[in-house]
Amino acid sequence: MSTQPDNTSQKKLLLRVHQGQKITIASDYLQTIYKRLALATFLIPFLGVIVAVGLLWYLKISWLEVCLLLSMCALTTLGIEVGFHRYFSHRTFQTNTTVRVILAILGSMAAQGGVIYWVAHHRRHHQYTDQVGDPHSPHLHRDGILGQLQGLWYAHVGWALDGEVTNSMLFAKDILRDPVISKINQLHHIWVILGLAIPTLLGGILTWTWIGAFQGFLWGGLVRVFLGQQIISSTNSICHLYGDRPFDNHDRSTNNILLAIFSWGQSWHNNHHAFPHSAIAGFEWWQIDPGTWFIRFLEFFGLVWNVHVPIAEMIQAKLPGLTHSDPPTPLKSRAVSFPKRR
Repeated sequence: MSTQPDNTSQKKLLLRVHQGQKITIASDYLQTIYKRLALATFLIPFLGVIVAVGLLWYLKISWLEVCLLLSMCALTTLGIEVGFHRYFSHRTFQTNTTVRVILAILGSMAAQGGVIYWVAHHRRHHQYTDQVGDPHSPHLHRDGILGQLQGLWYAHVGWALDGEVTNSMLFAKDILRDPVISKINQLHHIWVILGLAIPTLLGGILTWTWIGAFQGFLWGGLVRVFLGQQIISSTNSICHLYGDRPFDNHDRSTNNILLAIFSWGQSWHNNHHAFPHSAIAGFEWWQIDPGTWFIRFLEFFGLVWNVHVPIAEMIQAKLPGLTHSDPPTPLKSRAVSFPKRR
């Protein structure tokens, strides 16, 4: 990592240049702030889980806490997968401002960083997947079991605790130029607080007790944030180590069926890396992909359009085992962009 002085703040400007691109850029002060925020974001929900589990001896969990946990986790993970991931990072469909705003707020309530931060890191991950420059690859560490464990930890949470700030002017310029989403990004902390306040208020109102509000805060708030973090982080770690690789993507991405429902289909990660601009992730009938179901639901009501989907020839062309005796792939299957549905 190279450094150079910042004449205005008299603090160091931390740059990381790779392949001629400034892939990270931040002052040392900003990087310290990001480290502390990341630590708090992971540590506080973790402590909340310990408190919630410990209190089970005294406060039994009811259907209300289960519903708050599952519903809030489903909504915020939906915001991450369909919103931050498939829409903002890869533009796999088009939609109106209302849907964009809702998806951005739901994703922000997951407490996994603002939309610009998330998109910049994810696009950088795709550009340098499992190579130097990837912000969270588990494969850039020592060999052997200890190296694999180190890589698993780093890809799951360690990378965020480093406080590295991906250059959003390079990887998320389009989001920065969007005044509506940029404003939502600036209010990121408000949406995180809102994500904690909603289950707290619902728990208090539906039970009309302070204990109900506290239980709602624990289970629908802190425990939900912790579980959501593990679900999405597992794509960075588990889905680059364990699972199937039907497509030869020249990286280590895998499909993992065990995480499919919880991640809204994000765990069909090898499929996604083969076709990153596809709105669907599960290509087989048995590949459970709730994110696609939701996008199709919105499409049915005209709330999204131009949904990008790979045609069969494109999928077949990327499967291993093709030989020169195979019939030639039609030219349209080689196109970078996907056919658009209206």
